[in-house]
Amino acid sequence: MDDFVRRNRFTIAVTFPAVGVVLLVASAEGLIPEPYAFQPTLLLFGTAVMRLPLVAAIVPLFDRRGAAIVGGLMAYAYGIEYVGITTGWPYGEFAYEIALGPMVHGIPVGLPVFFVPLVVNAYLLTVLVLGERADARLVRLPATLAVVLAIDLVLDPGAVALRFWTYGGGPIYGVPLSNYAGWVLSGTVSVVTLDAAFSRTALLERLETAEFALDDMVSFVLLWGGVNAFYGNWLATGVALTLLAGLLATDRFDVVFQGTGTANRVGRWVRGD
Repeated sequence: MDDFVRRNRFTIAVTFPAVGVVLLVASAEGLIPEPYAFQPTLLLFGTAVMRLPLVAAIVPLFDRRGAAIVGGLMAYAYGIEYVGITTGWPYGEFAYEIALGPMVHGIPVGLPVFFVPLVVNAYLLTVLVLGERADARLVRLPATLAVVLAIDLVLDPGAVALRFWTYGGGPIYGVPLSNYAGWVLSGTVSVVTLDAAFSRTALLERLETAEFALDDMVSFVLLWGGVNAFYGNWLATGVALTLLAGLLATDRFDVVFQGTGTANRVGRWVRGD
């Protein structure tokens, strides 16, 4: 799978999210008729393709223990989402308005495909940006949680704008503060759990050879940054650009961005070169 991902980095990391922005916005604005608007199979397919770089990068790291831990994290994702849907805790009252693939009790069956990679991406970005400083758990874990919260500051406003799900209102583009308090809880559990799934030595060695490991996060930033920009969610767009700057600082995306001078200059500026 590594070779396939390498040959198709631009297509996966840039073309797919760019097309995704167009299709999602067109669906939300009524430009695509039913039953093609927000087509569930297409949503899952596009998400799965954009996840390929991350899957290719981390699957070789899993032994039985690691796989069991990640399996537990997936079960947790379902559990906390079910509690949230039925009780309003810990995120606040919300409901899915669009079927994001097959749904069971109001929850997408593919939820782990949406949620768990966000935490993994935050973890990998933190490790790469902080370098040796990330060796300390007291640095690594809070920093990863901060990135997880930044990711949700991009995701939730965009998803609400598209009407993927709705809250009862809130000060951050229709998202209540309780949602972010809930993400502090679920993010902490997820980050601590994920940290136990990997051998640090094996992870760092794999990141040396899997230069595409964070391409999935590039896809996320371009997709949801684009959606937020279209709807004028400028705070969320700014957070997306900040995440993109962090990605460029890892100096792993010359192939993705075709060595553009702007991307290289931003990366050097963030790194302090």
